[in-house]
Amino acid sequence: MNRPTGGSGSGDRAARSARTEQYFRGLVSEMRRVTWPSRQEWVSATILTVALVAVVGLYTYSIDQLFGFLFGLAHK
Repeated sequence: MNRPTGGSGSGDRAARSARTEQYFRGLVSEMRRVTWPSRQEWVSATILTVALVAVVGLYTYSIDQLFGFLFGLAHK
C-alpha cells in the first residue's frame, strides 16, 4: 500500500493551514445563513419533546406491565 511519507512539511503545512482557514470561513458563512428559532419556538419544542418522551415512557411501562402480567399467568 502506498502511503505518503509526509515530505519536508513546509509545503504540506501551508496547504493544510489554507484548507483549515477555508473550512472555518465556510463554517462561519454557513452559520450566518442559519435561521435560529425564537425563544418561544425553542420553549415550545422543548415542552413537546419532554411530553412525547413522557408519553412513550408511560406506553412502554404499561405494555411491560401487561406482558409481565400475561406471562405470569401463563407461567403458573
